[in-house]
Amino acid sequence: MTGQRDIRARLPHRFPMLLVDRVVDVVPGERLTALKAVTCNEPWYEKLGPQTPEEDFAYPKSLLVESWCQSAGVLATWDDPNPDVLDGQVMLFGSMTGVEFHRPVLPGEVLEHRVRLDRRVDDTVLFEGESRSAGEAVMSVGRIVMAFRPAEALRPTAATT
Repeated sequence: MTGQRDIRARLPHRFPMLLVDRVVDVVPGERLTALKAVTCNEPWYEKLGPQTPEEDFAYPKSLLVESWCQSAGVLATWDDPNPDVLDGQVMLFGSMTGVEFHRPVLPGEVLEHRVRLDRRVDDTVLFEGESRSAGEAVMSVGRIVMAFRPAEALRPTAATT
């Protein structure tokens, strides 16, 4: 089991956008299972009052995808961690296809992100998998593409006059 110290050594994300709580299983270069507890104390629930309908408490789909992708990022950087986006290789989200949402996720649920590395081609990594809660699928991921690029190549160039 891997906790926050090791996760933060691999991802540049921090509160409120660090959306991986714990890694419970990892086979480097193959697969990873990570957990994310959804709580009503997260900033996206801040403005919801007592009259808010239950369905409005659904965890935002964009954050569900982001949390899963961060889990993929932990797997992709397992053997070569670098959370510094100003130096070394920077992790970039490329694209996604075949993402299906099966049901809403509500505060109090614990997401189990299952990530499988499909293949690695040079500095590009392809993943697939799913997210589950209480043994039930809440999201399926057909393919996510992640690329790594040198930080210096991503810096803005000086304007020429």
